[in-house]
Amino acid sequence: MDTIAVLIPCYNESQTIAKVVRDISAVLPEATVYVYDNNSTDGTGDLARAAGAVVRQEYKQGKGNVIRRMFREIDAKCYLMLDGDDTYPVASAREMVDRVLNRGADMVVGDRLSSTYFQENKRPFHNFGNSLVRTAINCLFHSDIKDIMTGYRAFSYQFVKTFPVLSGGFEIETEMTIHAVDRKMFVENVVVDYRDRPAGSQSKLNTYSDGFRVLMTIARLFRVYCPLRFFGLLALLLAAVSILLFLPILLTYLDTGLVPRFPTLIVSGFIMVAALQSLFCGLLLDNMRQKDCRDFEFQLQQAHDSYRRMQERA
Repeated sequence: MDTIAVLIPCYNESQTIAKVVRDISAVLPEATVYVYDNNSTDGTGDLARAAGAVVRQEYKQGKGNVIRRMFREIDAKCYLMLDGDDTYPVASAREMVDRVLNRGADMVVGDRLSSTYFQENKRPFHNFGNSLVRTAINCLFHSDIKDIMTGYRAFSYQFVKTFPVLSGGFEIETEMTIHAVDRKMFVENVVVDYRDRPAGSQSKLNTYSDGFRVLMTIARLFRVYCPLRFFGLLALLLAAVSILLFLPILLTYLDTGLVPRFPTLIVSGFIMVAALQSLFCGLLLDNMRQKDCRDFEFQLQQAHDSYRRMQERA
C-alpha cells in the first residue's frame, strides 16, 4: 500500500508528461507516480517511464474509464490526481495531500477559478461553462464547491474505494463532486494556480459536445440523488399546465352551466393524473434513496476496516 499515489491519466501528452512527472516527484519524493496511458500514439508512455513513473495501460478510451481503472487497481493512504498537460503547478500538492493525511479530508478540490484560471485560459466558452456548472451544482445540491471541473484533486482511501465511476468521459469530475456532496463527505478547497497549455499542446476537451454531456450528467445525477425534488418539480409543472387548461373551462361552466370543450377537459385531467404519478414516483424513489444512503454508510465502514487492516499489515 502506497502512502501517496499520484495518478496521471494521459492521452497524447508527449510534450509535457516528462516535466509533470519530474515536477511532482520533486515536490512529493515519497510518492509513487502512476501514469495511465489511454491509447496514446505519440510515445507518452515511454517518456513517462523514462522520467520515473510507473506506466500502465487503459485501452478503453475516455478519462472516466481511466479513472475507474486507477481507483480499482491502486491502494494508497492518499491519492493525488492531476492532468498530464502541465496546466497545474505542483506547488500546492503538499498542502492538498496534507489535508487528506492530517485533517481527514475525503476530497480536496484544487480550485483554479479563484486564482488565475480566467486570465490564463484563452477559451471563453470554457470560462463560461465552468462558471455555469459551478453555479448549477451549488444551487441544486446546496454545496459550496469552488471548482467543479478541475482535474487537480486529492482523495482519501475511503472515497476512492466507495466511489462508483459511472461516466466514461470528462464528466467524471462533475460526478465526483456530486457524489462527495450527497454522501456528506468532508470536502475542502485549496486555491491553486493555473496556466494555459504550452504552445503546440492540444486540449482533448470538446467545448460543445463535452459541455453538453456535463450538463446532461448534472440533470441525471440530480434525478438520481434528489428524486423527490426532481419529480416534485416535474409534478408542480404538470399540475400548473393542467390547472391553466382547466380554469377557462371551469369559468365557462360557472357562467353558462355548459362544458363546451370536452377534449381540453380530458387532456387537463390526464395531465393532472401524470402530475400525481410523478409526485408518488418521487416519494417512492426518495424512500429507496434513503435505504441506499444507509447501505453506503455500511459500505464506508467496510472500506475503513479494510484500510485499517492494510495499515496493520504494512
